[in-house]
Amino acid sequence: MDATANQPKKKWKLKMPGAFTILFFLTVISVFLTWFVPAGSYSKLSYSHDHLQVVAPSGKKTVYPATQATLKKLNVKIDVDQFKSGAISKPVSVPGTYKRLKQHPMSLYSIFTSMVNGTMQAVDIMIFIFVLGGLIGVVKASGAFESGLEALTKKSKGKEFILVFMVAVLLAFGGTLCGIEEEAVAFYPILAPVFIAMGYDSIVVVGAIFLASSIGTTFSIINPFQVVIASNAAGTQFTQGMTGRIIGFTVAVICLLLYLHWYARKVQKDPSFSYTYEDKAKFDAMWSMDSSEEKDLTFTIKKRIILVLFAASFIIMIWGVMAKGWAFPEMASSFLLIAVIIMFLTCFGHKDGLGEYQTTEAFSNGAASLVGVSLIIGLARGINNILNDGYISDTILYQSSELVRHMSGSVFIIMMMLIFFVLGFIVPSSSGLAVLAMPIMAPLADTVHIPRYIVVTAYQFGQYAMLFLAPTGLVMATLQMLDMKYSHWVRFVWPVVAFVLIFGGGILVTEVLMN
Repeated sequence: MDATANQPKKKWKLKMPGAFTILFFLTVISVFLTWFVPAGSYSKLSYSHDHLQVVAPSGKKTVYPATQATLKKLNVKIDVDQFKSGAISKPVSVPGTYKRLKQHPMSLYSIFTSMVNGTMQAVDIMIFIFVLGGLIGVVKASGAFESGLEALTKKSKGKEFILVFMVAVLLAFGGTLCGIEEEAVAFYPILAPVFIAMGYDSIVVVGAIFLASSIGTTFSIINPFQVVIASNAAGTQFTQGMTGRIIGFTVAVICLLLYLHWYARKVQKDPSFSYTYEDKAKFDAMWSMDSSEEKDLTFTIKKRIILVLFAASFIIMIWGVMAKGWAFPEMASSFLLIAVIIMFLTCFGHKDGLGEYQTTEAFSNGAASLVGVSLIIGLARGINNILNDGYISDTILYQSSELVRHMSGSVFIIMMMLIFFVLGFIVPSSSGLAVLAMPIMAPLADTVHIPRYIVVTAYQFGQYAMLFLAPTGLVMATLQMLDMKYSHWVRFVWPVVAFVLIFGGGILVTEVLMN
């Protein structure tokens, strides 16, 4: 008798593909969409060398003097100083200029060229991530992480959620004040080992960092890269509607903290409750401190100095972004400076000093560990390139504007939020969607007699509700860094998406009724 006859058959289980596979299939779908969705484009307005230039859908370029009269003639209700000051630097859609174009179907080969080109466009972020990985690798090699973590876990016994609370609040304010998004990836390698030691899982790590910063950006008060640019492009002041955004931000952050506290306590009491429990061993092996060999965990003065320098690098980064307008090259340079200082400290010393080869190898290995994360960001950009090169992004925008044109009041603003929810998948850049959509969508508010700032708020809620989920945004890079399944993330984040749409919709309807 066959010995295997009595063995129970394994149940077939649908397995969610990884980040690279999901993005590949989305790239393929995007190419096919360019075959069927009608091609079209708005004229695009840009500023250069003290003049305004309009590029028509046909490709014809027309130069105008950079005056308010020119913008009025083009029916673009934006202050010309917004262009001259650099507040609006990307091409703006010109209302009423949409034209159907000859179909621009992308070839199957463009699946691969878009991936390469998208990666090349993301080189600044990739270098930032590589330098970050190198810095972390050097700090790990110094032994400062293990010693500092040992001291922290002893002091925080029974009060573990205080750290989660502090991180979430800090990142939420970072999101609402200066739009911290890609920069937040710097915090995962620091906090993942700490949260593991406190009994938490990968969901808590992402919730306290990505979700908190995104909630802050969703209910942004003065984020210059989102609400300010969108308000400028809509022809309104970002100070309008600020009271509602402050109330929304406060309520949303409190609700997020309560949600994180509920989940974190559940996981701490019963690890099997974790939504990512099946991957717990793999996650812990990836991010917990190495305990395979005996290490000197004495928290020496040198290790303290290294951790202070490490922490200072993030304080400098936040200051640079908020006060100096730093981009990724400046942030990467500041991280590299701190890394070199730590490398010198790590190389020299008595018994705990490492050699030059070991230190540089630690930097290289740390950078190499984040190659996958960097590539994910580039591949996601490739999808957006296909939609733009196939001239279907503007078609979707045009059809969306036609959909709401004859609606009124509360129905109009709810539909506007849902449209931005869909557009957030197609254009995951907050500033990019603002300059493309606001000149088209904001004037529709005039036809239903509501202030334009409410459309700006609808854009905030709609786009960011999508960006909690959209593989074309930062989600996939985040999940790749922590090796978390997309299905596990969706299970945790869908209540937050529902909250943003329902609570945000309530704020929008209230603002409509009050005007």
